[in-house]
Amino acid sequence: MSPGKSSDEDRPEEPSAVAAGRPIAPYAAGSTQPEGVGVDAAPDKDQLPDDKAELQEQIEETREELGETVEALAQKADVKAQVKEKVDERKEVLHEKVDERKDKLRDTQAQAQAKLNEVTQQAKELPPPVAAGIAGVVALLLLLILRRRRR
Repeated sequence: MSPGKSSDEDRPEEPSAVAAGRPIAPYAAGSTQPEGVGVDAAPDKDQLPDDKAELQEQIEETREELGETVEALAQKADVKAQVKEKVDERKEVLHEKVDERKDKLRDTQAQAQAKLNEVTQQAKELPPPVAAGIAGVVALLLLLILRRRRR
């Protein structure tokens, strides 16, 4: 027989649980349905309030609780929204880190510029050959420092 098609031979001989009249257990083997779920959650007639308004209030409370539960389950099941929320959080953290690094780089550049200005001023006060040598060394050092910080 070709894949994707079934025959009577492929089907189990035992009828389904529903057709056999057995209850279907949605829980793992060995566990039982929790108390207060489904029909078991409904109160007996003698436990119902006699006042129609009180009964209506209980019904409304139950509907609100059910609505909140359904909403919470829908949010848990909305994987796409959860992923988007996580991505947005990560983006925000990343942007904060980038801003911090930019500020740190600006501070470092400002310090380097201040030092360069200081050395330049000192070089202007020195004789020309000595000033040129010192300026070259300082420029080389600044270049090395800036290259290391970029890595």
